[in-house]
Parts: sequence; structure tokens; C-alpha cells
Amino acid sequence: MVGVMVRSLIRSDRDKNRMLRYSVTGPGADQPPNGIFIINPISGQLSVTKPLDREHISNFHVTHAVDLNGNQVENPIDIVINVIDQNDNRPEFTHTIFNGSVPEGSKPGSFVMTVTAVDKDDPKTANGMLRYKILSQNPQSPSSNMFTINNKTGDIITVAAGLDREKVTQYTLIIQATDMEGNPTYGLSNTATTVIRITDVNDNPPEFTTDTFFGEVHENRVNVIVANLTVTDKDQPHTPAWSAVYRIIDGDSTGRFSIPTDPTTNEGLLTVVKPVDFELTRSFMLTVEAVNEVPLARGIHLPRQSTATVSVRILDINESPEFSPNPKPIKLEEGLPAGSLLTTFTAQDPDRFMRQTVRYSKMYDPANWLEIDPVNGRISTIAILDRESPYVKNNLYNVTFMASDNGIPPASGTGTLQMYLLDINDNAPHVFPPEVEMCEKPDPNAVNITASDPDLTPNAGPFAFELANRPSDVRRNWTLSRVNGHSLASGIYEVPIMITDSGNLPMSNTSYLKQRSAQVLAQKNNPPVLLLHAMIASHFKTKENNLSDLYRVSPDGILIYLYQIKMFN
Repeated sequence: MVGVMVRSLIRSDRDKNRMLRYSVTGPGADQPPNGIFIINPISGQLSVTKPLDREHISNFHVTHAVDLNGNQVENPIDIVINVIDQNDNRPEFTHTIFNGSVPEGSKPGSFVMTVTAVDKDDPKTANGMLRYKILSQNPQSPSSNMFTINNKTGDIITVAAGLDREKVTQYTLIIQATDMEGNPTYGLSNTATTVIRITDVNDNPPEFTTDTFFGEVHENRVNVIVANLTVTDKDQPHTPAWSAVYRIIDGDSTGRFSIPTDPTTNEGLLTVVKPVDFELTRSFMLTVEAVNEVPLARGIHLPRQSTATVSVRILDINESPEFSPNPKPIKLEEGLPAGSLLTTFTAQDPDRFMRQTVRYSKMYDPANWLEIDPVNGRISTIAILDRESPYVKNNLYNVTFMASDNGIPPASGTGTLQMYLLDINDNAPHVFPPEVEMCEKPDPNAVNITASDPDLTPNAGPFAFELANRPSDVRRNWTLSRVNGHSLASGIYEVPIMITDSGNLPMSNTSYLKQRSAQVLAQKNNPPVLLLHAMIASHFKTKENNLSDLYRVSPDGILIYLYQIKMFN
């Protein structure tokens, strides 16, 4: 307080016979904050000039001095001035609104949260000693005293059972803090609001809205929703305690159905995941169960309403006839004449309960060799089968047929007849190449020829070569023999060569080898030669007795038999 005098005078023992002067120095006197303390220089009375605030400065240190005519009489002394606390500050909460939470179903004595207030007054005195209490609770259900507070620490705990989020989601408490150790008469108070949210636990199992659900689906359909299964759950939506998980516990031993959950509606979507055959099963009776993503709280059990029945009816559709086996392999010789019966290729209609007829037709037959009876599926030839046809690949020829029923709407299926054609000796060999060039006069040169036959072994090589009998001058002008050098007149010669394959029965063909002769200088001991080269044969057959058995291997590894054609003048 301003003007309050210090309890005792500050006087020196030497002021009895002398006129002494008193002074103070230091913070609060002649140093900032200046002028709070003053001293009467004659009497030594120390006074305050301004109100003191302990919460701002709790004590002052000043120095007291005594002098006589400016001369120091005794040593200065330190004076400590303690500011005594007054209860001039109310408690202040650290937050205007405190937020906390506690799980529903918590037992009495469960910790909830702590509220805190502070007081600027001296905490060592009653002025700064706080006490807490709950002024009100809203709502007052199921009891007006669901919580209590530790009056010294501010800890809030539950004191009653019955916290149920599905009935009361949160409580609002008004908390009061009072100093003077809670003295309602002298203490100063303040209040704050506490919001306690009741958190959800899985204390409510999902329950189906009906005992039986119904659905239907066409056979052979997959990834189709058959029925929507609905449940109710009182727990907090879109939490693991609310989200349902569906499972089939009976009636689906082959795993044809699944039940994913719609995350928005929490419905179970009964879905077909494997095809269902109406002819085998016309209906399913499924038993399904709904649980939550997290286990139920202790002591809570699944009720009967968490299980339901789903009746699924399978609808029949017109299915395509099916060939079996598909493809169907057969093995036969080429060369069969038109009108030959090959096999019977039929399809079965899966719709056993529909009285339908099946008709057959041809879809793909690139060589147009076959036909199928539309009623009984018998397959016959309409042309000669030829293994050497360009439509045959690796001895295989494929024909596609279609089977159609008379359902509404009609359905059709396809089947492939895979024909493996065996070779017969139906092709005579030909000389290759058909034309060669030789020099007019002997010269060290040679030409290679071979026989080509599209048939396979043993209906091809080894081949037998001989000169044809006609025209009559062939054997007179040409021979296959070993000769000495002769000149050959310039011109073009056609040499008829008859080639016979090794088939059973063998086939022969006369090919004309066109030979061009050019004018060159003759050289002794180097006659013109014709190299008859059969790539497949292991040796040549000939009727000429004077043929040489000489042979050689060409640089590319081909075995070449040497025969010489002689021209007589």
C-alpha cells in the first residue's frame, strides 16, 4: 500500500549525540523501479510510495547508509524487503474447454482425463492452493453422478457403471477451481467446461433384418449378384465394430458363391463366382453368418439373429450343343474316292430337360473335300483326299463343323475334325532341274540333276533312271556310259529320261531334260558329263551294264553319282 511505514525505524547507535542523515540505495529506491521506497533522512523511517505486486517482484534488496556531513559514519547494511502475498488472483484453467474420452462400458474407477488450473498467488500459502469440484453434469443419465474429480490433482474418473455410447454419446461437465484450499467464503473461483466423449466398443453384433433371403440366377453366369443381405448394427457406423463380414457356413460345399461387403451400405452381396449347371442343381439353400471386423467385447455373444438362410433358385437357359471329343482326330489314307464314309461326329445337347433337335452343318473346309449329314452327323468325302494339297500342313487337315439346336433363342457349338492323312504312292517323280547347259566340246564342267517326288518315303527314292525308248534315236544318240572325249555339236537337246520311284506299286515318269550345248575347245580325256543326283536315294538303279559305279562327295556334302551321256555321230 502507498505510504505504509516500515515496522521499525532504521537508526544508528551513534545518532544520540550527533545529527546523522539516513539514505537507501538500490532497486526500488534510486534504481529501477525508482521511487518505490523512500527513507526519512532525519528519522530513518522507511516507507513505500506505490502499490507492491508480489507476482511482479516478490522481494527487494536495498542498502542502508549513515553519514555525517557527507562522511560515512558506519558500514552500509543490506536490507531485504519481502512482499507479503495477498489473495488477489483468481485461478485460471489452462484451457477454456477440455476434451477427453472413455470407452463405453468402462468400470467404475476408470481414468478419464485431467483438468488443470493455475494461480499466480504464492503456492506455499492458501492463496495459491487450489481445489477442484464438478458443478454439473449433462445429461444426467443414467445417473447424475457418472464422474468424480480428485479435488487436488484434477483427475476425472468414472464412479458409476452404465456408460453406453448407443444411448449417450458424450457428457459435458462444468469444473470449478477455488483457491484458499477451496474455502467457499474467502477463496476465489473460476470454471471451465469438460467434454467427455464416449467411445465405441463392439458390444452390438450385426443382426439380419429377416430370417430368410431369396435370390435367383441363370445357369453358367458368374460374377453376378444374386441377393442383397441386410443387417443392422448399433455400433458407430463405418468403424470395425460396425462393418460386417459375411460368410457361408453351410450349403455351398463346392465354393460357387461368395459374399463381399458393400462398404457404404454394409450389405452383403451374395455373388456367383463359379458357373452353376441347372441340369445338375436347380436350387441352393445357403446358411450365412454375419460378424464384425473386430471381435465382440468380452461377455457379448452372437445372437440367433446373426445367422440367416438364403434360398437361391437356378434358372435354365438354352446351352450350346457340345462336340466330344473336340477336336476329334482320325487317321486315314489319302486318295479315298468321293462318297467314302469317314466317321460320325455328333454333339450332345446339355439341356436334358428341353426336347430339342440338333442339326449339323459344315463351317470350314478349305479344300471342299467333306460333307456332313445334317441329321446323324455322318461325314463323307465329296472329293479325293490328297496329302500333297497345299491345304494340308504336316499331314494334318482340319475341318470345322457346327451343331445347332432349335431352342429359343437357338444355340450352336463348333467341333473340329482333325484328319491325319497317310501317304500313298500317287505321284510319279520328275527330273529336276528340267533344263541344263553343257559345253559343245569336252571341258571340265558338270551339271547336277535330281528327281523330285512329293510323296514320302518309301514312296519316293531311291529312284531308278534310264533313257526312254522313244523317240527311237534317243538310245542311238545318247547313252549313260563311261566315254572318252567327243565333241558335241552346238544346239539344244531334249533327253528323255525315265525315272522310277521305290513305291509299292512303283510309279514311273518320263521327263525331258533340255540340254544346251555351247562351242568350246575340246580337251582330251575330259568328256562332258551329266551328273544325276538323287538326294534321297542311297544308290541309283540302272539297266545299263556299262554304267560306272563311280561317285564323289560335293563340297556341300551331297553324295553325287556320276553318269556320262554319250552322243554317237
